[in-house]
Amino acid sequence: MNINRTIASKIEEYFFKGKAIIIYGARQVGKTTLVKALSESYPDCIYLNCDEPDVAESLSKKTSTELKYMLNNTGLLIIDEAQRVKDIGITLKLMVDNFAGLQIVATGSSSFELSNSIMEPLTGRKYEFHLFGFSIAEIRQIYSDLEINRLIEQFVIYGMYPEIITKPKDREINLKSLADSYLFKDILVYERIRNHDVLRRLLQALALQIGSEVSYAELAGLLGIDKKTVESYIEILEKAFIIFRLYPYSANVRNELKKKRKVFFYDTGIRNAIINNFNPSHLRNDWGGLWENFIIAERLKYLKNNFINCNTYFWRNSYKQEVDLIELMAEDMRAFEIKWKAPDARIPRSFMQNHKNAQVSVINSTNFLRFLSEK
Repeated sequence: MNINRTIASKIEEYFFKGKAIIIYGARQVGKTTLVKALSESYPDCIYLNCDEPDVAESLSKKTSTELKYMLNNTGLLIIDEAQRVKDIGITLKLMVDNFAGLQIVATGSSSFELSNSIMEPLTGRKYEFHLFGFSIAEIRQIYSDLEINRLIEQFVIYGMYPEIITKPKDREINLKSLADSYLFKDILVYERIRNHDVLRRLLQALALQIGSEVSYAELAGLLGIDKKTVESYIEILEKAFIIFRLYPYSANVRNELKKKRKVFFYDTGIRNAIINNFNPSHLRNDWGGLWENFIIAERLKYLKNNFINCNTYFWRNSYKQEVDLIELMAEDMRAFEIKWKAPDARIPRSFMQNHKNAQVSVINSTNFLRFLSEK
């Protein structure tokens, strides 16, 4: 199955503008496939896979003269898994500053390593992009809207990783492999991770709390570690593109909650693999939270893939009334209630009284497709 990635054309718009292009994304979301597709129009392209130790070594601590000899008038240089290269930021800076006709594209599955390495050396010298797993909008290239509606429960349960979509027969095995190896490969070698078992237990605890507010103090007590360690681990998991946080919205209305946050998974298939639950919707007691996670993650993909500048929140007051998703764009506010089967769901009256200009919608299993794939 050939699925064109939404951000590909936008990335090409930034080619040969004198800056490096950095593409972040979790392992196995299709970064290599994307950059190789981008390279097809450039016969003078060099592709370097830095998971190979000798390749990574060849880019480390090189002078501009050595780099010039190695590149030999290359037009496009792709550096895959660039975080493997020691002092990669310095190497990229030398290339950007000395080779005007060279376009560099570097990918990384480890944001906390790659971004830290390039932050200072590449200040003002880079464009950054984020590649996710397939989005609903992207799989419309291979599935009709009718088919997507028929398969939506499968997408929620097994997620949207490219290999899961293109090879559904082996999806449970592949998801468990992803959850057990690839996703942890970069995290567990990171120097701040000391206790692998605690990290896994934290992920399981977060997986069981999707759709609910998360207390770092409660997680710390559950895991037997301090609150700062919980917050640190969650930050690392977020930078490894496994989870993301949604913060509460407040316009200084007295009874709106301001402290707790929600934690969601970028991919619901990975979430289900972590707790080893691939049951269908009618055999689950977590379907409401799982559906909410899927819709919010897919909406985030839609906004990011289309470069729509938007701040996202949830809303909840002290009376436990809640709005699942708030989007703020300039002066415009949109509020969304996310339900699987609830055509009569409503946005809480107390929210509407305090936010009278908000546009409100209920997203459910009958209208999600437009919400996730149309501007």
